[in-house]
Amino acid sequence: MVNIQKNAALAIGIVFLLIGILGFIPALTPGGALLGIFMVHGLHNIVHLLFGVLGIAAALLGAGRLYNRAVGIIYLLLAVLGFIPALVPNGMLLGLVMINLADNILHLVIGAALAYVGFALQSRRAAVQNA
Repeated sequence: MVNIQKNAALAIGIVFLLIGILGFIPALTPGGALLGIFMVHGLHNIVHLLFGVLGIAAALLGAGRLYNRAVGIIYLLLAVLGFIPALVPNGMLLGLVMINLADNILHLVIGAALAYVGFALQSRRAAVQNA
């Protein structure tokens, strides 16, 4: 049976892990922007690596729903904070990580998607058992 929670956590975890690694490759981050679009720097890359490892671990340990819910909420919060100009002086969200409009939009999409998966969707097995 398909486990949507596990698959989503695993997929997002792998993507975060790859993005974290790519962020450390200077040729892919001209001017501090991954692929010339998304702002990154050392701490930002480490955060991506951390979310990646946690996503993979959650998928393997059966905590996909918890990961999807938690990361969904965190990324929605990051998106909201990123749209408040006073919290992003000189492009640094709360003085910690570099962000720009592209990052904010991506955070909003990731947060909404993971929150939807974590809170609204259930695995087919659970849906069949509840039917």
